[in-house]
Amino acid sequence: MQAVRNAQPLHESTQWETSALDLDAYLARIDYRGPLAPSLETLTALQQAHLAAVPFENLEIVTGGEIRIDLESLQDKLVRRRRGGYCHEQNTLFATVLDRLGFEVAGRNARMLMGEDASVVTPLGHTLLVVKVAGHDWMVDVGVGNVGPREPIRLEADREVSHGPWEYRLERSPLGYWLLRHKRLGEWFNIYQFSDEPCYRADSGEYNYLASRHPGSPFVRRIVAQHNGAEIRLALTDLELKIFRPGQAPELQRIEADALPDVLRQRFGLALTPEQERALLQRAETLVETTSEGEQLGT
Repeated sequence: MQAVRNAQPLHESTQWETSALDLDAYLARIDYRGPLAPSLETLTALQQAHLAAVPFENLEIVTGGEIRIDLESLQDKLVRRRRGGYCHEQNTLFATVLDRLGFEVAGRNARMLMGEDASVVTPLGHTLLVVKVAGHDWMVDVGVGNVGPREPIRLEADREVSHGPWEYRLERSPLGYWLLRHKRLGEWFNIYQFSDEPCYRADSGEYNYLASRHPGSPFVRRIVAQHNGAEIRLALTDLELKIFRPGQAPELQRIEADALPDVLRQRFGLALTPEQERALLQRAETLVETTSEGEQLGT
């Protein structure tokens, strides 16, 4: 989805909904006061600020609501109501912000692996971004939960980078895709793979529908909240909270069902309405004996 930069603009369906963006409200939401020029420095700082402020979560689905990715819905939920979201929401909003600031930003769609071998063909379904800045293409993703990169990664095969204590590698997979990997306890963990084919808002809309409604989707079947922190990362799946620290095995905490709203407020900054809390607790009561083991959510 290339930002329009020519005398004959493409149809609006190929563009981000930039004109309707409340940029000041978004910058206040992520508590960002840094530079806004379309530079690599700005891109990196915005990505880190967004990840610090906006958690990854699916609570609208599990409390009976609907996920929409038109800009007005995204601004209402992620900005005004200070909620989080998953990839289709977060990266669509972030792309719109970047486009407003003058970055050349395009969508991509990835095949999630989350530990699977890179020769395995998984379905398309994850929205990410490619941003052209400083003369190069950079992979940017604010919507892949606790496992994702915290800074742009230059699209270049066999490139290894450190984002603070977290290590990533971008290479070519056996299928010829870009392959994003994350080092865990000395081993490379496959996150996802993607091609250079553009992904448009219409594509993300279809994938969002499946993610939020298909009975096999983990976002339909599970309660999910994650946070991609600079030093500590969190992953809540149903009534299990995993705490990730660099170079250490994750710490697992089991949560009582009635404590879930407090955990969401205190650990993820997520405040639900009383009606949503009641729906969440009803859902949680059915999950007392479940485990997140083997779930493909980056945990």
